Amino acid sequence: MRMRTVTAATTLAVLFSSAALAATPAFADTSAPLPIKSLGDIVVDGAHQQVFISDPSNGKIVVTDYSGNVLKQLTTNLSGVDGLALSADSGTLYAAVRDLDAIAVIDTATDNETTSYTVGDKPRSIALAGGRLWFGYGGDAAGNIGSVDLTDARHTVTLNQDNSWYSAPVLDAAPGTDILVAGDHDTSPASLTSYNVSSGSATQLAHIRTDGGDVSDLQVTPDGKDVVVASGAPYYHQVYKTSDLNEDGKYTTTAYPNSVAIAPDGTVAAGSSASYDKDIYVFNPGSSEAVRSYDLPNTGGGSGSDLVAAAGLAWAPDGSRLFAATYNSQGAYALREYDSPAKAASAVTVNAPASAPRAKQLTVTGTLSSTTALPAGAQLTVTRTDLDSPNGKALPAVTVNTDGTYSFTDTPPAGGKVTYKVSYAGDTDHAAASGKDTVDVSRAKPTLTLNNNGKVYAYGKDVKFTAHLGTTYKNRTVEIWADPFGSDKPNKKVKSGKVDAHGNLSVTLDLKRDTKVTAKFSGDARWQPRSVSSTVGAKVSVSMSVSRQYRTKSAWGQTYYVFHQTKNPLFTTKMPYYDGRSQRFDFQVYYQGKWYSGGDSEYFRLATSGLSSVEFTGNHKEDVGWRFRVRSDYINGGSGDTVNSTTYGAWKYFMFTG
Repeated sequence: MRMRTVTAATTLAVLFSSAALAATPAFADTSAPLPIKSLGDIVVDGAHQQVFISDPSNGKIVVTDYSGNVLKQLTTNLSGVDGLALSADSGTLYAAVRDLDAIAVIDTATDNETTSYTVGDKPRSIALAGGRLWFGYGGDAAGNIGSVDLTDARHTVTLNQDNSWYSAPVLDAAPGTDILVAGDHDTSPASLTSYNVSSGSATQLAHIRTDGGDVSDLQVTPDGKDVVVASGAPYYHQVYKTSDLNEDGKYTTTAYPNSVAIAPDGTVAAGSSASYDKDIYVFNPGSSEAVRSYDLPNTGGGSGSDLVAAAGLAWAPDGSRLFAATYNSQGAYALREYDSPAKAASAVTVNAPASAPRAKQLTVTGTLSSTTALPAGAQLTVTRTDLDSPNGKALPAVTVNTDGTYSFTDTPPAGGKVTYKVSYAGDTDHAAASGKDTVDVSRAKPTLTLNNNGKVYAYGKDVKFTAHLGTTYKNRTVEIWADPFGSDKPNKKVKSGKVDAHGNLSVTLDLKRDTKVTAKFSGDARWQPRSVSSTVGAKVSVSMSVSRQYRTKSAWGQTYYVFHQTKNPLFTTKMPYYDGRSQRFDFQVYYQGKWYSGGDSEYFRLATSGLSSVEFTGNHKEDVGWRFRVRSDYINGGSGDTVNSTTYGAWKYFMFTG
């Protein structure tokens, strides 16, 4: 098993814990993954602020800091490593290595093995008492207890101190005492024996058969008076006097008790393998009612919560933190650290109006509660966070009423989301707690305009857009965004800056597509955010060239291209390319003073160069004497896309001669 030790300096820290708490910043509960497949034991080195976790399946010891960050993994000569114990000064870690029949000795300053002691077969657990290192060893039907004399430079090993055990027993001893307790891990009901080891031998004080099954974990109280036992049953943690092993109370937990750890001041942490109940309970010494309890989350995806590993609890030597090795349904282990677990949990509720007008008084109410009685006249700190005070502004402290309720009034100077955080600093018996609530405080709607909405411009036209911002509080910055039509062009911020003395900010855009232009004001403490948009059109550039004519002539107020009747006119259109775009080709003939369409208009696909050529074929002898005209158009939607505004090209006039 393991031994918790406390130095003189640690004892003073415990005695004056209230003063230390006032000077030490609070730290939060944490959880970090552990690279292990099983848990043998866990001990905490307060001198170097590190945690040692043995993993029998992988044959290694994982070393972490208090937050669970892995500092080192010891893997050499540790096959089947199980029980751990720390020396009184936390300078040496002892580890029972079952597969090597040895106890490894590790320097905690360097986390390196310095030596090892060859001991009996399959050592399982270890404990320090009476100047000796005691170990439970032996396989099935061969359990025994042995010791290593740490006061002897030769570290003499003495075996066969008590061969009455079925298998290697679980051991523990109170720091600085001569009391050793052993429990049977593999029988039900389990055997429990206490010893006086002051003589160097294990002299039996008492022996019983417990009411429970095999012992998963046990811990002797710091004064050596009692031992707390965690067995799968009964469904509470049993307490026995070490002197005669008579029952001496119990700690009410739940099914199935599997771990226990006792702080230097006697505070008891009791763990159970409970999928659907609280998992960890914390008790004041001798009290059967828990002052604090923890329910593990479900991180594995199964139906039940994560579980505390057997023998998976350990205290920091100053009692400020409790560590728990846990695992989920996927077999993933984690090291959880709990802040101030010996203090009763507190809770602060905050109830503020959902909405309120700015610069008008509002009332916030709430409660302070705990699992144990709170001191009269408890004080709460209040912080208001808003757009004017993003880092928070302290408001006057609030005194809690005798029934645990409180209230205060405030006049929020800023609009938007206003958060009130109410905090209780805690005391010697109660953990700190806080709560918050948010109010949507009204803001005025600013004037914001943007010109040119609905206008259509020629292709490539430079157009000036001007945003105008009316009265605001502090923020005078406006952003202008341009979003050209088409999925290939992103919405882009084209200008950002403070408006001028007239409230204006302008930008000039080169329009080549229909574009949505948006002016944005992010708001300030008194004026709400706002945006306005103008959607403008941009035509395409479209031109048509004519070829194969033999001359041109001016007639009827136009320029006509003249073709021999043996030639087919060729009309080549140039237009900005867009994926899938076509030009619409219009053809008309003049008859009795009017132009008539010579059939339905046709669409012709543009090449990637933006060119599209159409040849006018037929028996042109029949066309002699007639007047014709053609043009190319871009039709929004009809030409295969919608990124530009409909554009009609110029007519090209032509005729045939014999």
